[in-house]
Amino acid sequence: MALLDLDPMREIDVSSEIDVRPKAASVPATAGARRPVLWGAVILMWLLAFVPGLFAPPLLDDADSTHAEAAREMLSSGDYVTLRVNGVRYLEKAPLPYWLAALSYRAFGVSEFSTRLPTVLAVLLSVALASVWALRAFGQRAGVYAGLFVTSSIGFYLFTRVFIPDALLALLIGASLYFFLTALEASQDNAWRWYAGYASAALAVLTKGLIGVVLTGLAAVGYLLLSGEWRRWREFRLAGGFGLFLLLAAPWHLLAGIRNQGFFWFYFVNEHFLRFLGKRYPMDYNKLPALAYWGLQLVWLFPWSLYVPLALRDVRRDLLPARNSRVTRSLNFAARTRLLCWVWAGAVLVFFSLSTNQEYYTFPAYLPLLILLAGALAREEAERPRSRWLLIPNAVYAAMGGAAGAVLIAGLWASRHRPFVGDIGTVLAERNVGGYTLSMSHFFDLTTDSFAGLRLPAMLAALAFLAGPPVALWLRARGRNSASTWSAACATGLFFVAAQLALIRFGPFLSSEQLAEVIARQARPADKVMIYGDQAFGSSLLFYLRRRVYLVNGRTTSMWFGSQFPDAPPIFLEESDLARAWNERDRIFLFVPPDQRARAEQVVPQPRYIVARSSGKVIYSNRP
Repeated sequence: MALLDLDPMREIDVSSEIDVRPKAASVPATAGARRPVLWGAVILMWLLAFVPGLFAPPLLDDADSTHAEAAREMLSSGDYVTLRVNGVRYLEKAPLPYWLAALSYRAFGVSEFSTRLPTVLAVLLSVALASVWALRAFGQRAGVYAGLFVTSSIGFYLFTRVFIPDALLALLIGASLYFFLTALEASQDNAWRWYAGYASAALAVLTKGLIGVVLTGLAAVGYLLLSGEWRRWREFRLAGGFGLFLLLAAPWHLLAGIRNQGFFWFYFVNEHFLRFLGKRYPMDYNKLPALAYWGLQLVWLFPWSLYVPLALRDVRRDLLPARNSRVTRSLNFAARTRLLCWVWAGAVLVFFSLSTNQEYYTFPAYLPLLILLAGALAREEAERPRSRWLLIPNAVYAAMGGAAGAVLIAGLWASRHRPFVGDIGTVLAERNVGGYTLSMSHFFDLTTDSFAGLRLPAMLAALAFLAGPPVALWLRARGRNSASTWSAACATGLFFVAAQLALIRFGPFLSSEQLAEVIARQARPADKVMIYGDQAFGSSLLFYLRRRVYLVNGRTTSMWFGSQFPDAPPIFLEESDLARAWNERDRIFLFVPPDQRARAEQVVPQPRYIVARSSGKVIYSNRP
C-alpha cells in the first residue's frame, strides 16, 4: 500500500491518500485542553534532564575544558578570529561555538553555567524544531512525542555533557533542511524559507567546518533525486542563496587565512580531508569497529530505538514515494518528511562509517531518526492501539530494565558493608576497555567499593529500570498507549537524574578542578605550573587557574601546529628542562596524570613533595 501513487494514468485524489495527520491527532475532545499540559511536560523533561548539568560537575579534562579555555581566551584577548589555548594558536576548530560561549561569558561571567548554556539552549531549540516539524507532518501526538524523544534519548543526554559543537551542528543542519522542505511545499511567499535554509547551512559550516554543508547537501540532493523534485531547480534561489551562504561563511575563513600562515592547509586539508582518510597529523583519533559503530546507534536512540522495527516496516514506501519521475506537488508534507529524514539520517551514518569517527560524530542523525520514530509510533498508536509492533518493544524494554535493575541491586548488596569513599577514582579498576576512547569506558571499571560511593544514583537508576518499563508494558497491554510512552520517558528522565548525580561523584576523577583549587591557594605569581604530557591530561587547570601553564613533552595533538608559530609562548619544555628547573629558585607545581606517574618519577629529581592528589592524579612540588 503506497502512501503516494503518482501514476500518470490516473487522476490523483489527494484526499483519498492515507494521511497520518487526522488519524494521529484523532483524540478525545478534551485533548485541546490537555495540549498546554503536554507541551509543558515536554519542557519539564528538558529542565530536569539538561538544566542541572549547567551547574555541576566542574568542567572535565580534555575537550570540555580545552574548548572552554579557548572561548575564555577569545574574550580576554578580544581576538574573535584566531582561537588560542594557553596562549597557543588553536586553529583546528570553527568559531561559532566559541563566539557563543564568549558571548555567554560576557553576559554571565566565566563559569560552568555560562560555558554550558549555549549547548543546553541548542537542545531546547532542537526540541522545538523536532516538535514543530513532526506536528506539521504527522499531527499533534507525533509533535509532542518528537520533542519528548529528544529530551529522553541517551545520545542527546550523553553527548551534551561536554563542550563539543555537535548539538549546535545538528540543530543548524536540521533547521536548514526544515526550511528547504517547507520552501518546496509552499506555493508562494517562500523566498525567505530558501534564504533561511542557506543561512542555516552557512552557520553549520561556522560550527564544525565543511561537514556542515556536506551533510546538509547530501541530504538535500539525495532527497531531490529520489523524489524527482530536482526538476524544480529554478525555484531554489540558487544565485541569491549561494551569495548569502558565502557572505556569512567566507569572511571568517578569509580572515583566519590572512592572519595565520598555513591555515588553509591545516584547517581544510589536514583537519578535514586527511582526518576523513585517517591520515591526519598528529594522530588523535580512532575508528570504531563496524559492529560497534552500527550497534551503538541503537544505544544513542534508546529507549526509542526499540521502535526502529516499526519505523523500518514501511521504509520502502517512504524511500520510494513515487513510481514515476513526473514532478508533482501532490507529494504531501508527511511523505516529504519521511523521505528526507531517511535520506538525511542515512547520509550521516554512511558518511561516518567510511571515515575515522568518534561516537558523537553521528549526532546529526539523531534528530531525523527521532522524528521518524515519533511519527511511526503516533500513527501506530492511533490506527492499531493493540498492535504487536507496540507491545513487543515494551516487553523487550521491561526485560532489559529488569536485567539492568538486577545488576544494580546486586552491586548495592555486595557493597552494603563497604565504607563510603569520597574519591571514587581511587577504587575504580583499570580495565582499559576501548582504550578509554569510548564514552562509557569507565562503566566497566566499576568495582564493589565504587558502588559504595554511588549508592544514591544506583538506587535511583534501579528504581527507574525496575518500575518504569513494567508500568509502561502494563499500560501498553491495556491500550493506554500515550500513558505507556510517557511512562517510558519518565523512567528515562529518572535515570538521567541518577546519571547526573553519578557524574558529580565522578567529578574528581574526570576533572582536575580540585587540584587547581589547591594550586591557586598556594601559588604565587612567580611560581610555575606545569603539566607532564599532553595539555589535555589536565586542561581544566588552564581554565580554573587562568594563568600560563608549562607543558613538559606537550608539543602534541592540539598544540602541535600552533606551537610552530613565532609568537607561541615559551611554554614547551623537554624533560631535561624540567630536571634543570626543579633545582632552581622558583617553586614548581607539576601535574602528573596517573599513566605518566612512573615515567615522571624517573625524570623529576629529589626532593619532590606531594602537594595534592586526586583519583590517581598528583601535584608534585620542588618546595615543601
